[in-house]
Amino acid sequence: MDSYKIILKTSVLISSFFVLLLSSCGTSKSLAHKPITEGYNDQLPIIKKISDTQYTSGHNFFLKNKQNLWELYVEGDPLERGLLMGSLTDSLLKKQESIFFSKIEEIVPSKFKLKLLRSFLKWYNRKLYLNVPEEYKTEIYGVSKFTSHDFDYIAPQYLRSLYLHGAHDIGHALQDLALVGCSSFAAWDDKTEDGNLIIGRNFDFYAGDEFAKDKVVAFVKPNEGYPFMMVTWAGMVGVCSGMNNEGLTVTINAGKSKIPLIAKTPISILTREILQYAKNIDEAIVIAKKRKVFVSESIMIGSAHDNKAILIEVAPNGFGVYDVPNTNQLICSNHFQSESFEEDKRNQLQIINSHSKYRFDRMEELIKDNEKINPKIAANILRNKDGLNDLPLGYGNEKALNQLLAHHGVIFKPNEKKVWVSANPYQLGEFVCYDLNTIFNNDKLENRVSSLETEQMNIAKDVFLDTEAYKNYENFRIEDRKMDAFLENNQDFSVEFVANYQSLNPDYWVVHYKVGLHFYRKKQYKEAKVHFEEALKKEITTLPSRKEIEKYLLKINKKIQ
Repeated sequence: MDSYKIILKTSVLISSFFVLLLSSCGTSKSLAHKPITEGYNDQLPIIKKISDTQYTSGHNFFLKNKQNLWELYVEGDPLERGLLMGSLTDSLLKKQESIFFSKIEEIVPSKFKLKLLRSFLKWYNRKLYLNVPEEYKTEIYGVSKFTSHDFDYIAPQYLRSLYLHGAHDIGHALQDLALVGCSSFAAWDDKTEDGNLIIGRNFDFYAGDEFAKDKVVAFVKPNEGYPFMMVTWAGMVGVCSGMNNEGLTVTINAGKSKIPLIAKTPISILTREILQYAKNIDEAIVIAKKRKVFVSESIMIGSAHDNKAILIEVAPNGFGVYDVPNTNQLICSNHFQSESFEEDKRNQLQIINSHSKYRFDRMEELIKDNEKINPKIAANILRNKDGLNDLPLGYGNEKALNQLLAHHGVIFKPNEKKVWVSANPYQLGEFVCYDLNTIFNNDKLENRVSSLETEQMNIAKDVFLDTEAYKNYENFRIEDRKMDAFLENNQDFSVEFVANYQSLNPDYWVVHYKVGLHFYRKKQYKEAKVHFEEALKKEITTLPSRKEIEKYLLKINKKIQ
């Protein structure tokens, strides 16, 4: 029921889907496919290790800054870039891959279910490789040369890496669970201090605490297209959040999808192509129209050339552009807004049943409360943990803009080519400032990308980190896992455990719901009723969850009459 556990299990399950798929490919065309490597620089990079957190190869480097963000810089042709990405991030790449594959048997223990999934996914992904541009297949191939051999029994390194780039899309399509329930906003003209465009976004992707520790801020200078930066993780060449040196930005927000019949272009690959080859909104739209996707997604495009932002809304059965004239702001959560999807029933249900509209309204409220947006105010909005009218939601509630699970928060000022990336934990740590003008226009690039000038522009960590409430939230996460184990194994717990568990996060409806569920299963209906009724007094994440609790109470009332 709680978001981080659902997302963690789903992420691992998706990874296991790929394992099953790849191990069953046999002599399929996708297994036989080889990326183009002829004509590219195929020499393995010579890596110089400066320390355990600093590696170089010519102008290219990989290092960890004092905020514990990894910074990666690579340049060259597709194969050269891939080989550099893989070799520089070698140990971290292997670590991230291990995280994804480590719990396969735990999540999917049934051999029968594994067989069914194997058969289905072998068919489902049979043409995914045809929908990824050759350039990115080559780059992925280069990265894959440095993945772990521990998983070669599953599938060849290249295919493992290729298919994992569609993990978000597969999970979104098959589970209808958005691994990325993000919030983003943009402001420009008289809504910002200097009139220039500013964009803020939370990337609420969670694949476990260990995975989230190692954010990578990557700077890529391709031999074709525009140099760009992206916030990513080792092994990922697709883009979830990024900006190029023309001041064009891309961020993605998942929407409501139907299950398609076949895998097509992963969203992160489409956004990578936009980031590398578009300099303005019109060019971004042209590229987006070329590709067929297999999930629904809102792509926020910010443009220094246009000094505004728009939404490109893509789906397996539709395409729309949301571009409101005579406005100075744009808000995006997880539902579509363009005319193309006004009558779409899935999108309508998403607005009614999910927490997307609530977060949308909260962003609108916070932006209205601030006459002029600047980077610090943008960070405050991204870090906000309360609901509408500052209602306490409980920490970790998906109705909050800050759900305390984000992989990263990021702020863009495209006209200045500046970007701020959040350090751990979540988006609460210091927002580190980077200047693309300095990074890509310096012929003698030093082995660091943050200068003294940009360091002075960093945004301080959230004061919430130093509070008792934050300590209680981290303790709550530990106790919540214990509660899940109690429920899963139908075990009893003490009165003291309940009191402590609920006191750590009292405004969060889940702590009351789970205790009520335990008592209901034990047929202790009066106790269950007390906790269910308390849960209903809180801001419940979704309409289906509220209805579920109301159904339990109806059953209880009949039983205790």
